[in-house]
Amino acid sequence: MPADATQPLCEIDDLRIGFRGHGGELTEAVRGLSLTLQRGERLGIVGESGSGKSLTGRALLGLLPPAALSEAKAMKFDGQDLLAMSVRKRRQLCGRQMGMILQDPKYSLNPVMTVAHQMREAFELHGPKFGRREMREKIIEALAAVHIRHPERVADAYPHELSGGMGQRVMIAMMVSTGPRLLIADEPTSALDVLVSMQVLGILDEMIDKHDTGLIFISHDLPLVMSFCDRVVVMFAGRVVETCAARDLVRAQHPYTRALLAANPPLIDPPDELPVLKRDAAWLTQAAGGTA
Repeated sequence: MPADATQPLCEIDDLRIGFRGHGGELTEAVRGLSLTLQRGERLGIVGESGSGKSLTGRALLGLLPPAALSEAKAMKFDGQDLLAMSVRKRRQLCGRQMGMILQDPKYSLNPVMTVAHQMREAFELHGPKFGRREMREKIIEALAAVHIRHPERVADAYPHELSGGMGQRVMIAMMVSTGPRLLIADEPTSALDVLVSMQVLGILDEMIDKHDTGLIFISHDLPLVMSFCDRVVVMFAGRVVETCAARDLVRAQHPYTRALLAANPPLIDPPDELPVLKRDAAWLTQAAGGTA
């Protein structure tokens, strides 16, 4: 049964993810991460590569690699305890109520299956059963909803016949067509040019508003996150070092966040040299800053 609408859609308390090395030593990739996501909220997670952003998203969906060792004090979705949930029930949530958009459709879509074939599999796994004609109409409708001009032609195409932006739209159509409550977008625009990126974000915006979906938006692009998200979590080496409203990110106080912002030079009067980020081991033990 869904939780009270006033309660967070998603809650994580003290999530830890690690991997054993060849010598048996444990390397922590996520260190005591805690966050909440409200219904209909756009939460950005930013940080360098390897900071634990994608692992956090995968942990929510139960899609961590087999070698990962994970634990948490609490992990809830829509009032349901994910840690106490069976593997089968957890898997049923994926696609139906929780979805993930990966950053490059070339590696996410099956190259030997048409778009229609892959979308049909998604509908059959996570939605009600349809006849052949109804299923075709449902696929065309889903592709048209993400502003694909010729959905009939795209439905019969193979992934290699699609541009990067078109492939990303297909991924979005597959993920949002079942109306998920939680959507995790992992660098969904990193392989796209600026114009196509804005079109993809506009489609995501429409889908979120339509279904009142909570969005976790993982990105390296701080200016993009500031303009698109409501709130931002900054991660360093698997820890949350700062949380703030997206509009306040330019006034962030943590030196790591300041360094990330400085690494995005302005187009007008850019500096002669980019500053070099100097990491401080104390950031691994300091309490996270921010009030949002």
